[in-house]
Amino acid sequence: MMPAQKYVLPDRIAWLEARKNHIGGSDAAACVGLSPYKDNVQLWEEKMGLVLPEDISDRDYVRYGTEAEGHLRALFAMDFPQYQVLYEENNMFLNPEYPWMHASLDGELVDPDGRHGILEIKTTEILQGAQTVKWNGRIPDQYYCQILHYLAVTGYDFVVLKAQLKDSRSGELRITTKHYFMERDEVLEDIRWLVEAEKGFWDCVVSGRRPYLILPVI
Repeated sequence: MMPAQKYVLPDRIAWLEARKNHIGGSDAAACVGLSPYKDNVQLWEEKMGLVLPEDISDRDYVRYGTEAEGHLRALFAMDFPQYQVLYEENNMFLNPEYPWMHASLDGELVDPDGRHGILEIKTTEILQGAQTVKWNGRIPDQYYCQILHYLAVTGYDFVVLKAQLKDSRSGELRITTKHYFMERDEVLEDIRWLVEAEKGFWDCVVSGRRPYLILPVI
């Protein structure tokens, strides 16, 4: 595949503007009906400029995740010293092979063999038991789509997803940290499937044709 080009945009405003012209990792699950928050038609309306995306930046859980990210990245570097951990704010990867896609990473990794990888960081507050089940031995579907998207764009060799799960339902705060390691070669068929699905979605954006609704999985 063609190599990705990495850009570092001057500020968050420029980064947000650049996102409008591509499918990002957080959009990937909605394209294929695997987002519990948004369906593919809602995403299409946003990309067409028919509606404005909901601004959730001031919500407590979003602010917590944003502010915790740097600390969790530093903890990962301490817990897994075999990796070189790199990060640049407002980063954006573009790949000419997939011009409708972009990737913005929580971190880049280099392993002892010089291979390049992706660090993805998630913070989640567990509000009901069903949420815990989604993390048992697997990555929830919407986040799995996100890392497949990042592997497609970057061409990197592997992913590590670091998830911090907060649970205060018993009146006592309990924090569980999970790490999921994934090799690119293990998920090649899933990457191809997602790329084709996203291309079909983007063809609808370019042509202005409303896609058929794929109901999200709750």
